[in-house]
Amino acid sequence: MADNQVQEIEDDPIEVRRAKRQAMIDAGENPYGHAFDYTHHAADIEAAYGHLEDGAMTEDACAFAGRIMAKRVQGKVSFLTVRDTTGDLQLFCRINVLGEEPYAQIKDLDIGDWIGVWGTIMKTRRGQLSIAVERFELLSKALRPLPEKFHGLADKEIRYRQRYVDLIVNPDVRETFAKRFKIISAGRRFMEEQGFYEVETPFLHSIIGGANAKPFVTHFNALDRDYYLRIATELPLKRLLVGGFERVFEIGRQFRNEGMDPYHNPEFTTMEAYQAFTDLEGMKHLTQGFIQAAALAACGTLQVEYQGQVIDLGGEWRSASMVELASEGAGEDVSFDRTREELVEILERNGGHAENAWGKGKLIAEIFEAVAEEKLVQPTFVCEHPLEMSPLAKKDPANPELTQRFELFICGHEYANAFNELNDPVDQAERFHAQVAAKDMGDDEAMGFDADYIRALEYGMPPAGGVGIGIDRLVMLLTDSESIRDVLLFPHMRDEA
Repeated sequence: MADNQVQEIEDDPIEVRRAKRQAMIDAGENPYGHAFDYTHHAADIEAAYGHLEDGAMTEDACAFAGRIMAKRVQGKVSFLTVRDTTGDLQLFCRINVLGEEPYAQIKDLDIGDWIGVWGTIMKTRRGQLSIAVERFELLSKALRPLPEKFHGLADKEIRYRQRYVDLIVNPDVRETFAKRFKIISAGRRFMEEQGFYEVETPFLHSIIGGANAKPFVTHFNALDRDYYLRIATELPLKRLLVGGFERVFEIGRQFRNEGMDPYHNPEFTTMEAYQAFTDLEGMKHLTQGFIQAAALAACGTLQVEYQGQVIDLGGEWRSASMVELASEGAGEDVSFDRTREELVEILERNGGHAENAWGKGKLIAEIFEAVAEEKLVQPTFVCEHPLEMSPLAKKDPANPELTQRFELFICGHEYANAFNELNDPVDQAERFHAQVAAKDMGDDEAMGFDADYIRALEYGMPPAGGVGIGIDRLVMLLTDSESIRDVLLFPHMRDEA
């Protein structure tokens, strides 16, 4: 090989590693190993042997595997820091134990390589719990170096795009996702303890339904027609109430072809639940119990801090009507007693803009969003939404312009949405027709007319309450994460330049 080619390899850390890989293959060795039967995790060793005195040696054998995160070579002794799924552990490697050739090989390993070792447990004279390595094998050769250890991986664009590297070098990110797993698991256990069956409903829908949102469209080749990725699980789940299931829930992905910001991602996770013979009060208790179970599992407390604000998830959560809160925020009456023109003026005075097609209900909802949402820091059930905004909820018997619905707000953001479910097929059909009319006028978020769902209601659905809880936002709250991308393992990104 020419001198300039050698220099190019020495200057390129990836090429240096590729050369090591090829040298192993040429020597008949496999740089990508095989199954390794480990006996301990790092946390197990810490728990069982952390009490050892400095300089103590044992004859307790162990097998351990992980990724090399740091390496110090001091002549005939080398120290490797190796990370497994539970934490870091030091390897104590000596030439007089390993032999000259194996010791040279272990010195030649790179940060990022996966290694399996056999040895005995000890503590160094400086008090570092370690494994005295007797033999080892390379399990996987890393061809790319990890980010420089003193700076870590801070660039968010790279962190989100290369989550695998983010998880390696940022332990706090691993902790965030460990909490996400605990939150979902605790929520699932809570629902099962309340007597709910977990079910699965289709991702592909022939009709847009269950929410007002712009869908993703795909083509179903076998049926030669367009389908939509689901925007909600509501209508299939309520069909199950018609069929006789009393309590059902689903934790799963929803897809809405809309924008991205710190609180929205086109692909997100919800828990939707429907319970026969209950109402909004039942859904409030269910929602509060679900979130409290998640908080205790992830944080061990109901007093959590989010972006500098202490949130009390215990006690009795406030309930207030949208009209009441909008009036509080605007400093004047915001209700259906005002004329449309007066509501438009209130909205525009508070920085909003009114569309000509909006009725009073939509205007009240927009005023609430403009003047009240961000002030709802502690958990608040916002109740009695305008009918115009709630095509699947029952009307309020005391005021037919309002519905029996709540949204849960914490830190100025919505975390749950619940209805007294509409089970009158005639009323539901009329509302679907109104949605179709809105779609014909250009509203690409309006629902379609689901004739089969109307048919299901005509067989009779019991009175029921239903709720949807945003899992990603709940994880944000309980991990103090400022962006939804911080709690999604693989957030959507623009194409890499």
